[in-house]
Amino acid sequence: MAWGNGAYVVHRILERHIDGYKVVGYHPNWTLFPFSLIKIAPTHNARMVHTTPDYALFSHRKQIPLVISFQNYVLDRWMGNYSTWWQRLHYRTDLRLLTRVAIKRADAITAVSQFTADIIKKDLGVQRFIHIIYNGVDEKMFTPRRTQKPGDTEIRVFFSGNLTERKGAGWLTAIADKIQPHVVIHYTQGLRTRRALPAHSNLRPVGPVPFEQMPPRYQQMDILLMPTVREGLSLAVLEAMSCGLPVVASNCSSLPEQIDEGLGGFLCPVGDVNMFAERLNYLADSPEIIQNMGQYNREKVERQFTVDGMVAKYKKLFERLRF
Repeated sequence: MAWGNGAYVVHRILERHIDGYKVVGYHPNWTLFPFSLIKIAPTHNARMVHTTPDYALFSHRKQIPLVISFQNYVLDRWMGNYSTWWQRLHYRTDLRLLTRVAIKRADAITAVSQFTADIIKKDLGVQRFIHIIYNGVDEKMFTPRRTQKPGDTEIRVFFSGNLTERKGAGWLTAIADKIQPHVVIHYTQGLRTRRALPAHSNLRPVGPVPFEQMPPRYQQMDILLMPTVREGLSLAVLEAMSCGLPVVASNCSSLPEQIDEGLGGFLCPVGDVNMFAERLNYLADSPEIIQNMGQYNREKVERQFTVDGMVAKYKKLFERLRF
C-alpha cells in the first residue's frame, strides 16, 4: 500500500505484532499507474492479502483470501466539497469502481469505526457484514509526560497532519487570529505536504515529524486541535489521548466515537472558527480542566483503543479465514 498515511501506519503496527505479516509499501505516485501495482505487490506466495480497498484488485490473487480494511471513506458527494476537481473526478469514476470490485471479491471487510461502516453501506449500498475493528495506539509508547511543564505561560496547541483542506488546515490561520496571544498552534507539515502557512505570531511550523518522534512531540503539548472534515478513526487523536491531552475537534464522522464531549475535550461544528477559538481559549485559562480531560482520555485509550486489543481482533479474523 502507499505510504504516508494513517492506513500505512496501522498496517506497519500489525506487521510488528503478527508473525508472518509483511507490509509492502510504495510511493503514492504509483497509484497514477495502478496496473503497475500488480508487479509491485508480490503476493503470489502469500497465504492471505490484507489491504485497503482502493487498489486491492491489483494485489489480489485467486485462491488467496482477501481482507480489505476501510481506514476512511471519501467517495460520497459531501466530501466533494473538500476535494479538488481532479479528486472528485477520480473518486466518482475509477476509484469508486475499484472499491466496488474489491468489496465483491473480499472474503472479509473491516472498518475502523461505526461511522465508516455506516457510510460505506449507505453510499455504496453494501449489504455484507462489516467487522468494526477500532484502530489501536501503543499506550506504552505514547505516554503522558512525567515531569511538570516548564514554568512558562505559553499554551501549546498541536495540529498533527497534512496541510490539506480535509484536515481543516485552511482554518488554522483564522483560528490563530482569535486565540489569546499566549496560545500558540504548533503545526506539522505532514509526510506528503511540505508547504507552510503564512507567518503568524500564533502559528509555529514544526515541519514533518517521523512517527518515532511523535511521542515526545505530543508530550511537549497541552492540547490537540483537530478541525478536520472527515476521519475514519483518527490516529492523531488516539495518540494525543494516550499522551494525556484534551482534544478540540470537529463534531463529525468518527470523532464522537473517540472524544466524549465535555469529558475528554470539545466537539465543534465543522469550520466554526469562532467555536474552535473559544474552546481553546477556555482551556488555556483552565489548567486543571486540561489535566482532568487528559487523564480521562488516557484512561479511555487503556479501556478501548490499545494496540493489543486491535491486534487480537485482526488475528481472530485472519485465523478464521485461514481454516
